Amino acid sequence: MAEHDRLADEPAQRLALRAQRLDGALEALRGASRVTHGAKVPRALDAARQILAEEGGLELLHERIAALVEAGIFRGSDWDEPDRLVPALARQALTSPDSATVVIEVLSELRFLAIAEGSYTQRPLTPAAAHSHLVRVVALNLSILFGIAGEAERQQGERLAAIARRSLCFIVDRLGFEQVIDELIAEIWRILEQRPIRVEPVREMITQIARCLQDPAIDLGGSGRGAERLVSSLYGPTRACSEDPGVAGYAERLAAMDAVTLQGEVLGLARSMHDTGLVSPYHAVAVRHLLDSNQGTLLPDVLGLSSTGRDCLLCYQGLVHALVEAAIHPQSCQALYGLALMLERGILYQPPVAPALWRQLRLVLAPAARERLLQTYGDTPAPEQQLLAGVLAVLGQPLGIGQGNNPTCQSARALSMWSYAEPDYLLQMVAWAARDDAIIMHFEGDAISSRDGGLPRPPLLGFDLDPVSLLVVPHLDHIYAQMMQRCVGRAEDPHRWVNPEFHGWWAGRGFRINVDVATGKLAALEDFLRHFFACYHPYYNGNQPLIHPQPAGIAVTDSAARFIGWHAITILRVALDQAEEMRVYFFNPNNDGGQDWGDGVVVSTAGHGERYGESSLPFAEFASRLYIFHFDPLEPGAPETVEESVVAGCAERVRGSWAADRIPELAAQAVPPP
Repeated sequence: MAEHDRLADEPAQRLALRAQRLDGALEALRGASRVTHGAKVPRALDAARQILAEEGGLELLHERIAALVEAGIFRGSDWDEPDRLVPALARQALTSPDSATVVIEVLSELRFLAIAEGSYTQRPLTPAAAHSHLVRVVALNLSILFGIAGEAERQQGERLAAIARRSLCFIVDRLGFEQVIDELIAEIWRILEQRPIRVEPVREMITQIARCLQDPAIDLGGSGRGAERLVSSLYGPTRACSEDPGVAGYAERLAAMDAVTLQGEVLGLARSMHDTGLVSPYHAVAVRHLLDSNQGTLLPDVLGLSSTGRDCLLCYQGLVHALVEAAIHPQSCQALYGLALMLERGILYQPPVAPALWRQLRLVLAPAARERLLQTYGDTPAPEQQLLAGVLAVLGQPLGIGQGNNPTCQSARALSMWSYAEPDYLLQMVAWAARDDAIIMHFEGDAISSRDGGLPRPPLLGFDLDPVSLLVVPHLDHIYAQMMQRCVGRAEDPHRWVNPEFHGWWAGRGFRINVDVATGKLAALEDFLRHFFACYHPYYNGNQPLIHPQPAGIAVTDSAARFIGWHAITILRVALDQAEEMRVYFFNPNNDGGQDWGDGVVVSTAGHGERYGESSLPFAEFASRLYIFHFDPLEPGAPETVEESVVAGCAERVRGSWAADRIPELAAQAVPPP
């Protein structure tokens, strides 16, 4: 069989061979006794996994689902009784790092699909109930469907994540897109509220909605409310382009407009951009038309600027015009939003920023950097222009940076922090990475280059990153690894020394951790929590607001409050929300800042005073997921004033969630007597 597999170069032949393996595994499973049945299941699941990796594999398994069920693929597992399965739990299985769990969940959903379509019957589950289950599963896993990865997906691995994503796409195609459109629209608005830099997944979702609306065979009925607003934001934000005339046709209409009509048009474009955070290609056409026709006085209107942004534009008019000319094209239109927000931030008034942007305009890319940009974004516009567009986005949206499907939260956090607090330093990093294909940083007085260090260079990142992250993050990751390597042998957690050197002078040199590095068990938890309240909570630190963003580490948990992994975030500010509840507002480099961390800890991204890109939690809930924080040792607050009841309640949340198996007393009890 192995020889045949090597000879089967064509996908169809390979799929046929793997189908034969599956049939053989199912035959063995059917003939197994109750004692040997469990030992036969892994072979069948592995055969199914190989089929799922092939083009047409989902269709083949869907056709064989009755044979799979009757052979006993689910027997003795949690999936054996489909009427008892809960849609909300499907995500845990689909994002599992265990391939068998992912495969059996996909097979279970294919079973529901067959029942919903009437091609298979399994009582007491009805077709209507199966259909309802699938719609709920898809609605709860739209982030998987559109490749918006979280921590669980990153832990899982790319191949298994692809299987989960393709299976949901298959289900949506069979059910009909109209079945999930309302959930999809709500998810799009939830993502847009966070104002990410990379909006390609959102644009794909909106494009699917547009196709759905234009398809006469699809009757949405009462569903799809709000879809037109999303579609128009990309394909017809104003009256002059409402029927999507194409960029050439729209340019002709702009040229024929009188002054009053043109001003109304540009105001409409700006209103749409700031309302949704999305930029239409028509917006880029209008901006270029204004400059080409010497009507630059309308540039503040087309960007939707306030008095702050207008003043900044007028002071640096030549630079802004040059940035627009180089970076703003229909293909890179989203950078307009970054440009507008950059002007609103007023960072051009910082003396180093404008000269650094002039340097960026003339930057010559290293061959490796150019090739990476070409591979990811194509050649229109040119790689230099794509990078410049990315720079505008990062400078305008420091909290919109994401790590993509990459384990690079430390570096993504650093880029965000630099853009937020020291944009000229960020621009220097971009210049080094793009022009020199190397970055030099210092650790405890020693220069560290991303070209050396005796460690293997990290693999190239996925293509789901903005242009700045795409070029800079691999260098930062390599330097970060070298810094961590230099701390090997020190008694405490390396982040104590690495974070301030890596992120910037404003990162506090004081350091607290509630996990013993040697054992992984909790250590001095109450003392840790007491000091965090004293350093960051205004009621215990003399009402001192946070001055600079601070790096911190959290223990990420799933919706069942089970530990997933350690994750780097930035504490931005602590303030009362509109309900007078003290909240921590933080930046999460994950692609989605709103997550359910279990035990009632649900991260908010809107509705509690969050600014675009911020996540927030009530102070005690945030502290229950914190395991590392930095502070100024000269400003420790007043730990003795923190009430014991506050500390005890927070500590109970910690021990009941991510640290459930890290309690030293329990570890001691688990050791068998000699």
